[in-house]
Amino acid sequence: MRIVVLDGHTLAADGNSWAALEQLGEVEIHDRSSTDEVLPRALRAEVLITNKARVQADVIEQAAALQFIAVSATGHDCVDSAAACRKAIPVSNVPEYGTDSVAQFTFALLLELCHRVGLHTESVKGGEWSRSLDWCFWKSPQVELRGKAMGIIGFGRIGRRVGELAHAFGMRVLATGRPLGSPPAYQPFAWVGLDELLAQADVISLHCPMTTQTAGLVNRDRLGRVQPGAFLINTSRGGLVVEDDLADALNRGMLAAAAVDVVSREPIRADNPLLAARNCLITPHIAWSTREARRRLLDVTVANVANFLRGSPTNVVNGAGVRLGPTN
Repeated sequence: MRIVVLDGHTLAADGNSWAALEQLGEVEIHDRSSTDEVLPRALRAEVLITNKARVQADVIEQAAALQFIAVSATGHDCVDSAAACRKAIPVSNVPEYGTDSVAQFTFALLLELCHRVGLHTESVKGGEWSRSLDWCFWKSPQVELRGKAMGIIGFGRIGRRVGELAHAFGMRVLATGRPLGSPPAYQPFAWVGLDELLAQADVISLHCPMTTQTAGLVNRDRLGRVQPGAFLINTSRGGLVVEDDLADALNRGMLAAAAVDVVSREPIRADNPLLAARNCLITPHIAWSTREARRRLLDVTVANVANFLRGSPTNVVNGAGVRLGPTN
């Protein structure tokens, strides 16, 4: 079985490796694949593994030998799953690997907005404390979370874990989106509509997938309903936010601050309006990237391939009509 990895660099850094995959077939690993490189590499594959490299309908239609696509991520919008289904090609993802890492990073961003630890560290190193007439100073408002409302848009695995952390900090938790499972046991918690959440939340955290329904979810109209002192955090998908609208809202003081780990086009473009926006923290899509999370991601990706080869594909995201195993 010829297995081609389109973009394996970020997964296998820091000592993680694809060694287990190499036990399953003839493996060809590429650190990265440009748009022009995806098709010729896919043409050689019976099993194709992608993290962010886009596998579009034309690639799937022309890759005659292709039998299985494994997405080494939870979000699978980089693959045209419908086109794969038309050719009876299963597409699998990794539904749970970074829950704790992403939730932890969400709070890292939130606590940085509350305390601006990096700003104060740099000011001390720059000599401001040495020159100070007082025993302490602060360069930004210091914010306590207890009693404030955490609004979570998308209450799946990660959203629920963020809610647990928010509760541990003494926050009220509001959630909106398609209810998944029973409400959490802790209180105060409430399911609310999106408009109500935007109006009531002190912190708004995005944890929903990127779909045609959620694209541009946070836009000028909805930002107009947010409290002026609120924080917005996005560790989900950049396309959930209309970035021009968010930048304008920040610059006009319509909300206090934002912290985003994702943007609409990655790597970020030099003309992205958030780069020049007031009170906007930006990190380079690293919420998922703890070594522990990447190890789990590799393990489940390899398991998805192995299970397909056994005739029992797992974590299939493109529905009925796909083949159950290899054809040879």
